[in-house]
Amino acid sequence: MRHPILVSLCVAGTIALSACDQSNKDEVERAFQDVNVVDETNLNDVMLSSADPNEAVAYFQRTLSEKPDRIDLMRGLGTSLVRAKRNTEAVAVWSTATEHKDATNEDRVELADALLRNNEWARADQVLDSIPPTYETFKRYRLEAMIADSNKEWNKSDSFYEIAVGLTTQPASVMNNWGYSKLSRGDFAGAERLFSDAVRQDPSLFTAKNNLVMARAAQGNYSVPVLPVTQAERAQLLYTLGLSAVKQGDTEIGKGLLRDAIDTHPQHFEDAARSLRALEANVAS
Repeated sequence: MRHPILVSLCVAGTIALSACDQSNKDEVERAFQDVNVVDETNLNDVMLSSADPNEAVAYFQRTLSEKPDRIDLMRGLGTSLVRAKRNTEAVAVWSTATEHKDATNEDRVELADALLRNNEWARADQVLDSIPPTYETFKRYRLEAMIADSNKEWNKSDSFYEIAVGLTTQPASVMNNWGYSKLSRGDFAGAERLFSDAVRQDPSLFTAKNNLVMARAAQGNYSVPVLPVTQAERAQLLYTLGLSAVKQGDTEIGKGLLRDAIDTHPQHFEDAARSLRALEANVAS
């Protein structure tokens, strides 16, 4: 009579062990899934920050084809396409991302950025208008300022640039853009001040240095200000000043600046030499 009881206990024990074994397997599988998510997140970050842009595009396209509902992969692909300067494709991906159930205002700003890079200014303006004014980020206002510039809405432009500068710890590039806006509308003194501020914020930003001497030349000041420049950069700035002087009718000053540029450059400065030859040939004829 004891055998049925013993068999029952053995069966119960086997079922319990089997359940424990399955439970352990489930836990292990979940643990590996968690590890895989961490590894994938790290890989996504690596692809975005250091990989070749086209390699990153291929990675995110492949991964997104396996998991098409993942908005983080859409974002990675959109960002990589922008880095690779494949702007038409970037617009398509960011458009899809903004329709995702987990889309944010940041995604809409990224779509507007891709649209501007793709020269779709009106559509970018519409996308930014759809974002609540309470959503305030550096990138949003930088884009707003660029669109205001394109529409020649100077008061809006200045306001947006000022807000953008206050929302970043690295304002050099936006100061440079703001300065170029001032330059394009004839406010040369204001442009010079902003370009100087941009160089002070980022001494490596050569575009701002070049724009600075253009703003000075527009005011009849053909001297290179005190700036942290290499010998080659100084030669390039002299070249810019020389061309600006010629454009404004100060031909002899321009020729002198071109000669200075040729003498200053550590190597042969073909562009400056060609410009000088053209000017001298024109005078001779």
